[in-house]
Amino acid sequence: MNRSMAKSNSYYPSLYQINTRVWLRSLSGRYGQPITLAKVPDEELNQLARLGFDWIWLLGVWRTGDLGQQIARELPELRQVFREALPDYQETDICSSPFAITAYSVSLDLGGDHGLALFRERLQERGMQLLLDFIPNHTARDHPWLTLHPNYYVQGNEVQILSQPFNYDRAPHGDRIIAFGRDPYFHGWSDTFQLNYGNPQLQTAVQGELIKVAELCDGVRCDMAMLILPEVFKRTWGIEMQPFWPEAIARIREIYPDFTFIAEVYWDLEWTLQRQGFDYTYDKRLYDRLLEQEARPVREHLLAELEFQSHSVRFLENHDEPRAMVTFPPQVHQAAALITYFSPGMRFFHQGQLQGYQARIPMQICRAPKEYQDPQIANLYSQLLDLLKLPILQNGNWQLLECLPAWQSNWTWDNFVTFSWLDDEDGNILVVVNYSPHQSQCYVRLPWGDLAGKQVEFQDRMNGAEFVRRGEDLQQFGLYLDTPAWGTHVFEVRMK
Repeated sequence: MNRSMAKSNSYYPSLYQINTRVWLRSLSGRYGQPITLAKVPDEELNQLARLGFDWIWLLGVWRTGDLGQQIARELPELRQVFREALPDYQETDICSSPFAITAYSVSLDLGGDHGLALFRERLQERGMQLLLDFIPNHTARDHPWLTLHPNYYVQGNEVQILSQPFNYDRAPHGDRIIAFGRDPYFHGWSDTFQLNYGNPQLQTAVQGELIKVAELCDGVRCDMAMLILPEVFKRTWGIEMQPFWPEAIARIREIYPDFTFIAEVYWDLEWTLQRQGFDYTYDKRLYDRLLEQEARPVREHLLAELEFQSHSVRFLENHDEPRAMVTFPPQVHQAAALITYFSPGMRFFHQGQLQGYQARIPMQICRAPKEYQDPQIANLYSQLLDLLKLPILQNGNWQLLECLPAWQSNWTWDNFVTFSWLDDEDGNILVVVNYSPHQSQCYVRLPWGDLAGKQVEFQDRMNGAEFVRRGEDLQQFGLYLDTPAWGTHVFEVRMK
């Protein structure tokens, strides 16, 4: 397999997340025959390529156990969650969580390792790369290691299982008490057991699993990657450990130099993991600030060093967050989308987001409800994805711009988020967002040097509006903007 065939030429690539079990079941119903990874119709893959995605993340391809499915079916608190997402769900629609795995081999129901290899080759033929899950913190409770290597897990005692039944249980075989996988702020995930990174043999074994995964794909999204940072692990479990990520990442890169690591990470530990070797880290902070619907916190976040931002994963939804269609009203949705996806970094889109779907599908459900596309949102993402194909938005130079009051008592200048993309060959793009519920005015300082004697043309690529301004005026005052609430512009700028 030629690992370099599909390497993206984009410095700021686009990622599309697919819930594999739900997707294949949906395709099977649509095409009237069982669809596995080996048999995904060409037209489905061609459409993903036409949309401009560089990466396809197949969530949930790994083998899971019967115990995980049993727990999912028996937990009363999940029943209401299932009912809200899929009112007509049946027992057969409930599966194990894809994060409670028993082996890093592809489920036979999905096509097995061979089916995944064929799927990956077909992605490569279309210029796309394959991303898979890696779950370093825990395994399923019926993973073979529980029998073969029980010391790979965090052990508990009788006092803990009595006082914290939500964090400990007995292993399926024998009398050992094992901790559930968890983070330090919540009760444990009762379908998993916690790996003990204070055990050097466990670290070696996990590295071996990572090597097996790296043979099957072009990159991994590492689930809750910050949980096995030494300081976090000690705070959670009181156990000292040697750093895991720097050595593990270096070992993979010795074998596969172009392999990509993405970290799901929170608690302001993004830069820590970038320094330990991760190519990209989740940017939950930008998402949270967009939820506040105030421009200044968003602008302040975008003041971070470009080196950090370039390695951030920008998103408006994923399987852990509510649907963007539910979270953001339509006008706010467009404004938030332009800030998110026209900023530097990896652009992360979630299955169903492009259609404006509203149901958040629990990870233990393998069938999606019937939903209908929202025309307004579908049109927004169609325009947005077309623009993201422009070379300047994939490889250009990004710069946050300064906005100034339009007059002395004008406070609404503070409602703007504006930035530009520059490229010597491909021109200039100016993105303007009034991220507020008020009509707002400002002057925006432009970064294009000496404009004297030039006519500057602005064409809005979102709505087709055009106007021309004198270079001298722009240089002296900046570009005057008077923008409605949540108004947006994506100007292609040309100077003559």
